[in-house]
Amino acid sequence: MTEDILTRLFEHNNWANLRIIEACSALTDEQLDAEPRSVTKGNIRETLIHLVGSQAGYLNLLTLPVEERHPVPLQFTDLAESARKSGAGLIALVKNDPDKNLPARLQTKDGFHVGPWVVMVQIINHATEHREQVCSMLNALGVTPPDMDGWSYGEATNTLVPISK
Repeated sequence: MTEDILTRLFEHNNWANLRIIEACSALTDEQLDAEPRSVTKGNIRETLIHLVGSQAGYLNLLTLPVEERHPVPLQFTDLAESARKSGAGLIALVKNDPDKNLPARLQTKDGFHVGPWVVMVQIINHATEHREQVCSMLNALGVTPPDMDGWSYGEATNTLVPISK
């Protein structure tokens, strides 16, 4: 059961990332590059590129030796495909018993050892924080952001359904 819950968490994360990218794909360049009126660092374009690039980097941290990890520059038009690819990689990783298939600790490129579970927590938290920043920037532009919370995902996957009376 725990394995299924972990898989669902990463499925939700992937779904939510794709929803926010899809919502922002309809924006103009002016909107994507607007200076935010909040404490966020970067505009919508920069934040989404950072979110997706980081997710790919976290997957590489979990699956590749240090010397094989290379950042890939992303364009806004590549975000959905990159998010799908790295999201699918993370889902596959958590479905295949990560406790057995991952080392007890990983080496980062900046000189740390870290447990794989810490990276997985970071993946979910990092994406959630940046999606919320983008939602804040969308609201400031007068654009209604998509619903991406757990309840919305439950409805989208028919796992949150009203009880028939």
